[in-house]
Amino acid sequence: MALGEKTLAASGTLSGALGFLGGYQVCHSICIALISILAAVGITLNSFPFLFLTKVAVPIWVIAAALLVVTLIVYLRKHCFSRNLLIINSGLIVAGVPFEALQAYRVLFWVVGGVIVLIGIMLFVHKKLRRN
Repeated sequence: MALGEKTLAASGTLSGALGFLGGYQVCHSICIALISILAAVGITLNSFPFLFLTKVAVPIWVIAAALLVVTLIVYLRKHCFSRNLLIINSGLIVAGVPFEALQAYRVLFWVVGGVIVLIGIMLFVHKKLRRN
């Protein structure tokens, strides 16, 4: 195997191995997937079928925030992630602050997080429109 092929294979392996860094939204994705599968077989859900996950919301949010910091550090060093997706994920992390002591400011976190998400979406759309 030539050096170029080895480099390409190693970078592909590294990329796949680091794919977990974008996975801090796994919980939400799993819930949506389960609800979608149930809907596909005719079971519709209203309310919160996965309410039991609120018991582990704080540890999961802390892990998500830590992974966001790691992703941000990697982005600042290598620029190998989408800046707009980092902005959107940051907004989601801000909007999802689960700490009981901060629940009085929940609406503020939703607004600030929502604005950050909207900025990320607008930048993403602007970039796509500018290409065309």
